[in-house]
Amino acid sequence: MDYDVKDLSLAPGGKQRIEWAGLEMKVLETIRARFEREKPLAGARIGACLHVTTETANLMNTLKAGGAEAFLCASNPLSTQDDVAASLVADFEISTFAIKGEDNDTYYKHLDSVLANHPQITMDDGADLVSTLHSRKKDQAGEIIAGTEETTTGVIRLQSMEEEGVLLFPVVAVNNADTKHFFDNRYGTGQSTLDGIIRATNLLLAGKTFVVFGYGWCGRGIATRAMGMGSHVVVVEVDPLRALQAVMDGFTVTTSAQAARRGDIFVTATGDKHVLRGEHFEVMKDRAVVCNSGHFDVEIDIPALEAASSSRRTVREFVEEFAMADGRRVYLLAEGRLVNLSAAEGHPASVMDMSFANQALMAEYVFKHASELEKKVYDVPKVIDAEIARLKLETMGVEIDCLTDEQEEYLRSWTLGT
Repeated sequence: MDYDVKDLSLAPGGKQRIEWAGLEMKVLETIRARFEREKPLAGARIGACLHVTTETANLMNTLKAGGAEAFLCASNPLSTQDDVAASLVADFEISTFAIKGEDNDTYYKHLDSVLANHPQITMDDGADLVSTLHSRKKDQAGEIIAGTEETTTGVIRLQSMEEEGVLLFPVVAVNNADTKHFFDNRYGTGQSTLDGIIRATNLLLAGKTFVVFGYGWCGRGIATRAMGMGSHVVVVEVDPLRALQAVMDGFTVTTSAQAARRGDIFVTATGDKHVLRGEHFEVMKDRAVVCNSGHFDVEIDIPALEAASSSRRTVREFVEEFAMADGRRVYLLAEGRLVNLSAAEGHPASVMDMSFANQALMAEYVFKHASELEKKVYDVPKVIDAEIARLKLETMGVEIDCLTDEQEEYLRSWTLGT
């Protein structure tokens, strides 16, 4: 078995943490039990580029239980939990290529290591495997029957590829499942982003002006949690409907130029490039904190921040101080990478339970239905989305009502009314 991890001796601690996360992932546990019996992925080779965390480890074990051979690399250089990577190799015999803090060359070498095993199904968090297959490994793309994508950022990239007619195989947008983005993006990102900020800085959020860039599901989760911690929350948006929603939800909405002067803490969650730029750094308060919760580290223009500063130093783990010529200081968290996964542990396991249930069931789905799929981006079938929600409620001990025959007939009819 090929692998590249930091230190296999870390495996015992990683195994304990994987098991702890598994206690909160009852939907995935239910799926794993069925997979163990039925082996619906027997013979499948799955190449995954995901955050190497305790939750991901439980997904990998579920795929293996289903009969698949799985190969895993990190989707972010700072999100890897080294003890988990070690345990995946030592305890679960899953080929893993991930080291926390790896440089760009190692990151792409690890992508190549996964693809060297010639997977039939890709499982992405940011579409880096798909992008590699469409650029440097195009001759290998024909071996892929389908892929899945976990993130908003990755789905945007894939939809662009489909629109340009260059997508070489079908991909399921797992991110678009209601049981993913309604919960993972809002509750998971909301809590874990604040967790990362607090762990990195130990700042009190109450009383701070907290600026959120983007009011998609991630942004509104962050804004809601920051408000709950006592922050004065300001939202910056370019979409009028989302901006209106933020206003109606009780947040102040303004432009980035105005927000830059007011904020104490800034979080980007847009999926776009250079959301925080040079003109913003020039007017920020002394000791402003900037961080990113979008997938890629391009949302904060770090070269512009460096150019505006006279010196740069690390003052705490995951905290860099940029000193400006006029004496102000701006603090960048986690190198501008995902603060929730770099400075903290990412989403709680109970949220990832639904996200990775989608991944597991869609791997089963595409392996079974690959011949019926075209080279386009698909949503998760509603029946699967609803089944995951049903299973989640069941594992939480929650019962819901059912329609009576009379009610079903009424909803189907166009003749019944007043």
